[in-house]
Amino acid sequence: MDIQIIFASILPDRSPWFIIGPLLGILTAGFFLVMNQPLGASGAYTQTLNFVQKNGYRTIWRIWYFVGMAAGGLIVTQFLQDNPGFRTGFDSFRSASPLWIVIPIIFIGAVLIGYGARIAGGCTSGHGICGIAQRSKASMFATFSFMTAALVTTAAIRLISGGKL
Repeated sequence: MDIQIIFASILPDRSPWFIIGPLLGILTAGFFLVMNQPLGASGAYTQTLNFVQKNGYRTIWRIWYFVGMAAGGLIVTQFLQDNPGFRTGFDSFRSASPLWIVIPIIFIGAVLIGYGARIAGGCTSGHGICGIAQRSKASMFATFSFMTAALVTTAAIRLISGGKL
């Protein structure tokens, strides 16, 4: 049986926001009730890095959370697409720009995201979902900053690319 058919029957093309949003809220609240910990991606990355380097305290569920995010991304980009072939998730950027521009921009962006998450004390999911749920003023400010930067950056990219991206 074709693997795409199996995954397509399990995972719909796009889940409605009005289902996924409340489920994410229930998951976040459930984690606070059961684990008394936030559900953030940068925390999962840090715990996985600590596990690999054999440094400090490790929370095993965060390592599995990180592995699940990576595996989920791999499954979606490589197996749940109509077109065969390797995909990176940056196909529209790659089709609008040469590779010698794409690679350094993606690298610089990744470094800035990591640096920003370190400076902000968490990532967008940690602040935007868990921090706001805890009514953290720092998380509200961080989320406002993330969203404002995203809107400005998106507008600038659309303007510079002439709407190609």
